[in-house]
Amino acid sequence: MNQPIYWIFILALPVACIAWTITKEEIFREPRDYCVEKSRNSKSILFRKIFYMLTCEYCFSHYITLGLLIMTRYTLLYADWRGYIIAGFSIVWIANVYMSLYNIIRVDLMKGKLVAKKEEEKIKHGDFTS
Repeated sequence: MNQPIYWIFILALPVACIAWTITKEEIFREPRDYCVEKSRNSKSILFRKIFYMLTCEYCFSHYITLGLLIMTRYTLLYADWRGYIIAGFSIVWIANVYMSLYNIIRVDLMKGKLVAKKEEEKIKHGDFTS
């Protein structure tokens, strides 16, 4: 092993960030909506699957990982093609753990904002009962 094992956790960060941003965030909503529509309504099963892979953060993370492995030449356990395969699936898995944790935190923050807004409305209307 030429590279330190902790690099896998660092390399998973941009994979998670890019995959999440493209498949979930508002800035890419229009192209994502187009891909969702094509994934549901294309006549060809191949096109439906290709467009679906562009809207699924798990699927999309594989492509980001492939690009990252080409750029960095990071391998895990083996210095040949086997190391790329092991590194690739490992990075995808870790990136998806990161995205799951981010989603949990994000949902919790949104829930907190909704509860605070509800309490604020109660105070505005003079309703102090619980």
